[in-house]
Amino acid sequence: MNIIVCIRRAPVTDARIKPGPDGKAYDVAGVNYDISEYDKFALEAGIALKEKNAGSKVTVIALGTKDTAKELRTAVAMGCDAATLLISEKELDAFATASSLAAKIKTMPHDLLLFGHVSVDNQSAAVGPMTAEILGLPCVNVATGLAIDSGLARVEREIEGAKREKFEVKLPCAVTCQKGLNKPRSASMKGIMAAKNTKIEELPANAPASLLTVVKMDSPPPRAAGKIVGEGPDAAKKLVELLRNEAKVI
Repeated sequence: MNIIVCIRRAPVTDARIKPGPDGKAYDVAGVNYDISEYDKFALEAGIALKEKNAGSKVTVIALGTKDTAKELRTAVAMGCDAATLLISEKELDAFATASSLAAKIKTMPHDLLLFGHVSVDNQSAAVGPMTAEILGLPCVNVATGLAIDSGLARVEREIEGAKREKFEVKLPCAVTCQKGLNKPRSASMKGIMAAKNTKIEELPANAPASLLTVVKMDSPPPRAAGKIVGEGPDAAKKLVELLRNEAKVI
């Protein structure tokens, strides 16, 4: 089975993000990067399936600057077999990203495509479904359960009211992965050493022009100052009154 996992290099979740000088992108100074959090669930799913299905191969693909090679090596250290970097020095929207990924995937054997269901920075939740659509593949989103058996992907996801939907989808197909699907592993020392010597395929992204343009990026408004309502039992009564009549949250 040929498994392809698409990942994104994104700021770590505790990064302090602020608009850059042009007001159209964030200031990269002091920002640390990692594999986007939800993509880690996709990586773990792909590697675990490889371990359960003899002869399977996991290839990880990312679109980004040359610095993204660091995240690809992390994925190899976790257990992926090969890595491809589609190089783009400019930020692309979901459609341009999906178009570039799909063009590369078309040239590769693929039975299962895995994505994080959303990136922690752009949060469009569109790249996985768009890539599948361009390739003409079925896609199940926000998976919290995944198994492969006899050419079928059995996918489970949570829906409103804590209910669960279950799907059976013929391979090849795409799945976007949600928290709860698994617990991503850390790279082993052996994997880290092996990843240093892994050749990463580097190609130009050859993506179409983005259809979306950032007009302006603003910092969130400052948080309003807190209000002390008093001390002791009398404060509780005053707090309830303010929450009901002023904040209108109860």
